[in-house]
Amino acid sequence: MKHILLIITGASPQVLTETLFAIHKQGKSLPNEIYVITTQSAKPLLVDGLFNQGHFQQLLTDYKLPEIEFSEKNIWLIEDQNGQPVFDASTEVDQVYMADFITRKVDELTKLENTAIHASIAGGRKTMAFYLGYAMSLFGREQDTLSHVFVDESFEFLKDFWYPTPHSKFVKNKAGKSVDCKNANITLTSIPYVRMRNLIDNSVLTSIKNVSFSKTVASLNTVNSKVISLVINPSAKQLTFAGIDISLTAKEMAFYLWLLDQYELNVDRYFEDTTSYSEAYLTQFSELGTDLRVFRDTFGIEPEDFKINNLTGLKPMEKTFVQQTRSRINKKINDALPVELAQKLLIDSTTADGGTIYQVNALNNKIKIILV
Repeated sequence: MKHILLIITGASPQVLTETLFAIHKQGKSLPNEIYVITTQSAKPLLVDGLFNQGHFQQLLTDYKLPEIEFSEKNIWLIEDQNGQPVFDASTEVDQVYMADFITRKVDELTKLENTAIHASIAGGRKTMAFYLGYAMSLFGREQDTLSHVFVDESFEFLKDFWYPTPHSKFVKNKAGKSVDCKNANITLTSIPYVRMRNLIDNSVLTSIKNVSFSKTVASLNTVNSKVISLVINPSAKQLTFAGIDISLTAKEMAFYLWLLDQYELNVDRYFEDTTSYSEAYLTQFSELGTDLRVFRDTFGIEPEDFKINNLTGLKPMEKTFVQQTRSRINKKINDALPVELAQKLLIDSTTADGGTIYQVNALNNKIKIILV
């Protein structure tokens, strides 16, 4: 059986040599091959320390370890939706790319026959560790393991410490004092995890490579749910469904709430003959935002005038406003959720005599709506 070490790293590539040392010392199966998941900004540190400075090969030499397949081609850079490397995964959208990438790579590795994956969550950002642990729980087989390494505090995060050497080697600690690498202690801890692979429908597992991490979570959160709740938080301008948050603008949130109140909105030939829809919508909107473009440009009124019920000049709601706002909301829902779940929240439209009827699908899908 081929043993593969999968490790995540950030600014401290030493976790790789520390993990490899600990595996050897504990008598566990050494990897035949190593893969590293990291970011574009962290890769130079990894390449310089492990290859240019030679710490990886030196570890193998010092402890007479067999050759392990590991080179720059085994370093996987987290990619965005266009296949471009993520620089440092510091933004919210980068976290989405990170989750998708890690999940996809674990899926790929665990599909390889006659292999055993040893995944280490010792390096990288905390979110990287979480996503790797989650992916292992989702895809991990009986032979696949999860671990963490702990280093003596006096050697932790020292740029010149890479592993406990078999001979004396002195480096400076954080206080500027010399410490001997030979005296360092490293502990490899196996992390028990729930293997869900055999508990999840194969169709869900098969589809994961084609959907995002958040969509996977949403699907799994609703597998055995008889009643699904839609939590609407107007102040946060957020819909939460199947554990996934969907952020809306004040304009969009007001529209979604307003349409829920309408139950069925019939946009017919007479729709633009009345200002009642405008007034009802702006009542919702004024509680969430004060965007002058909405008041002035869309409805022809100042927010101050609306507040005192001076509705002179208030324009009827235009059909294009309904169509465009609906499209933007639906896009956000579709982007966040798998198709079968998104359909339950979308704003639907059906052609009727002389017009179009709009309705929030949640009203007809046995969805429990909670307003917080």
